[in-house]
Amino acid sequence: MWALVSNWKIMANQGGGAAVAQIPTSFGHELRACLRCRLVKTYDQFRDSGCENCPFFQMEEDHERVVDCTTPNFTGIISVMDPTRSWAARWLRIGRFVPGCYTLAVSEALPQTYRIFVKKSTCLTFHQNVFEWLVEYYSS
Repeated sequence: MWALVSNWKIMANQGGGAAVAQIPTSFGHELRACLRCRLVKTYDQFRDSGCENCPFFQMEEDHERVVDCTTPNFTGIISVMDPTRSWAARWLRIGRFVPGCYTLAVSEALPQTYRIFVKKSTCLTFHQNVFEWLVEYYSS
């Protein structure tokens, strides 16, 4: 685990120009996942720097948005170093996001007010649970 984290930091520091999400500083109960992109960080990390994939939520400016746009209820974590080349990232539909730690599924939906905001911002929306999307896709 630590080798992966240290390699990740080295990759981020080599200046390839690509943004990299913060790696969670702990893997305890304080972890939260963004309800739009499923990025996983601690509450303090979301409060301090927001979500790298969803800057329009401006979580670092309004701390209520951290609670509104993230959840502690999620299943599984995957670390993605190169989303464009990872088959798992493409399968989870996170291939266009920044490298970071992501959850496989969240248990809540983005509140309606923020869903409207995302649609008005012409941002891409993603299913919060890939497994639900697969069931919908194959049952229709």
